[in-house]
Amino acid sequence: QVQLVESGGGLVQPGGSLRLSCAASGNIFSRYIMGWYRQAPGKQRELVAVITSGGGTNYVDSVKGRFTISRDNAKNTVYLQMNSLNPEDTAVYYCNAKFGVLDAWGQGTLVTVSS
Repeated sequence: QVQLVESGGGLVQPGGSLRLSCAASGNIFSRYIMGWYRQAPGKQRELVAVITSGGGTNYVDSVKGRFTISRDNAKNTVYLQMNSLNPEDTAVYYCNAKFGVLDAWGQGTLVTVSS
């Protein structure tokens, strides 16, 4: 089973930035479709951003122009650069890996946007 470990969450003021990282185990990371999801209190988990094995990306409308997903296959790591954060971005952010029948999740990292 693939292990995913997120880091980089924390408390940030509105308008600030954070970069989340997700390190994956295994030796076929480059073939995974990697995604970042988030779940705010009382809400369902939603897909925030996804990056394919070929580097194609897609974002939920609410983060377009503010968030950037990227991957470093040499480091088995996917990133989420988050800029212009607002309180509505407060959530637990989860990393996800998909490949064939694989559907692995990290433990989540909390992002709190507050003054």
